[in-house]
Amino acid sequence: MARSKKHSGSRAVVWVILVLLIIGLAGFSVTNFGGRIDAIGKVGDREIGVQRYARELQNQINAYSAQIGTNLTLAQAQSFGIDRAVLQQLVSTVAIENEAAELGLSAGDEQLRAQILTIQGFQGLDGKFDREAYRFALQQSGLNEAQFEETLRAEIARTMVQGAVAGGVVTPAIYTKTLVDFVGERRNFGWTALGSDALETPIAEPTDADLQAFFKENEADYMLPETRDITYVWLTPDMIVDTVEIDETALRALYDERIDEFQKPERRLVERLILGAGAATARARLDSGEISFEDLVAERGLDLGDIDLGDVTREELGRAGDAVFGTDEAGIVGPVDTDLGAALFRINAVLGAQVTTFEDARAELVDEFALDRARRIIADKVDGIDDLLAGGATLEELADETELQLGQIGWSGDTGEDIAAYDAFRAAAAAAETGDFPEVSELDDGGIFALRVNEIVAPRLQDFADARPRVDSGWRTAQTVRALGEQARALAEALKTADPESLGLTLTEASDVTRTSFIADTPPAFLETVFDMQPGDIRVIEGATAAYLVRLDSIAPPDPDDADLAAQADQLAEATAQSLGADILQAYSSAVVKRAGISINQAAVNAVHTQFP
Repeated sequence: MARSKKHSGSRAVVWVILVLLIIGLAGFSVTNFGGRIDAIGKVGDREIGVQRYARELQNQINAYSAQIGTNLTLAQAQSFGIDRAVLQQLVSTVAIENEAAELGLSAGDEQLRAQILTIQGFQGLDGKFDREAYRFALQQSGLNEAQFEETLRAEIARTMVQGAVAGGVVTPAIYTKTLVDFVGERRNFGWTALGSDALETPIAEPTDADLQAFFKENEADYMLPETRDITYVWLTPDMIVDTVEIDETALRALYDERIDEFQKPERRLVERLILGAGAATARARLDSGEISFEDLVAERGLDLGDIDLGDVTREELGRAGDAVFGTDEAGIVGPVDTDLGAALFRINAVLGAQVTTFEDARAELVDEFALDRARRIIADKVDGIDDLLAGGATLEELADETELQLGQIGWSGDTGEDIAAYDAFRAAAAAAETGDFPEVSELDDGGIFALRVNEIVAPRLQDFADARPRVDSGWRTAQTVRALGEQARALAEALKTADPESLGLTLTEASDVTRTSFIADTPPAFLETVFDMQPGDIRVIEGATAAYLVRLDSIAPPDPDDADLAAQADQLAEATAQSLGADILQAYSSAVVKRAGISINQAAVNAVHTQFP
């Protein structure tokens, strides 16, 4: 029953999306094709409708555009293979619909009606099905009721076939157990790290030949990234804030707008416990020491968070304000009548009134006013700068004729200083190409910029002379780790017959370590090596800056009481079942397509493409 409900809910979601997609592409009419082309192809006896292909293609373009943060054109989408993927998916979908029809599967009228009634897009303000809303939505999409209901019947039938093929797949228990045993198997081992301070013999000074050879062997580490030589102009509020004239009247108005920040009345940090008729008795118990305030709160089935009023003013406490604000000491007040009945108040802190005069706040107000004014000034300049660019002005001329400042940068993905610290500039720099027309763009602080890519320099090997300091450091580190590795291997051999202490070693003991554990300050291959060992094995692992000595003591099976591992087993079983179901459905779809046969009208596909920007 649970499975049935889950599948039903999934189908409902699919149908809602289907309706929204149909409505969302309203206006994409077959009349654009002269009324002669209704389909882009067929699978078996079932057509792939023009509008259906257009909807799916538009939907996928929109989804991909949202992922990369920019609107894709059709040409760009085609370069990513989106159109081919959409067509392939539609062919598989329509093939199963064709198969369902051949099998005689169809949704009955009652089932169809029930599903239409649940679609939110067809409901009125009262949440019930509205026939006028239904009719209007379909009219807007260029469909009539018969067409839509036929599509919905096919969707239901296809879902039935897909559910029958992919549903009910159960992961074999032995498979799940094998995975869990692999993931949950535990290791107990001792280990130690040998750093540069453990080096017995200092590393000799490198010769020029040593460094040249190391540089050649590790060229990938000394590659410079693609670099864009960019000329830019920019203007930020900070650049012109000192030139802004300060309007005293505007400052006064700003102060008045923020008066609640600058003039705060006396306040109390208060907790309120409503007790009603038992308030006086409760106060007497408190005064006698019979019970604490915290225990009194607990007797009411509450905790302190339930009664905490926080930071309140006299007015906010209403009738209890005078009593609570009638003392300057922390403690218990009451019983006090409130709108909710008699209550006890505990004052935890007394906060005096805070008054910041206009004169004291002026410096802060000036900064805010000047920056806001600077942003407005810059915003007002955008149209004029756009006009200059449209008129053929270069960035250098803009810098001469306006307050924009000219700059030059060799930008790559890891450049993050000055203007390159702004996300908007980084995005524009990454997207721009040589020859692109400079455009004004906004920075997140209210500034503006425009850029021109002069040259794109491909990734290249850094000159040895420039890289020499890094090469020297890298060579020394590599030689140190190599020497430490040799020391560690000698110790590993000795450790087979001697105690660690006799060798001057202190091993860190690690227990119940699994493949998903984390051992701080170890290289990536550390645990992989440990789980490749057998009890009694001793291995040496060379890391980036140290050598590691590991002795495996024992192997233990997964912990049967590990709740997290049990949950992971369930997740593995479910994920595997879903994966198997998807593979089975894919194989079935391919077989159905092959059996039914397909034909694609490329002219119709091209006609659809002409409707996209």
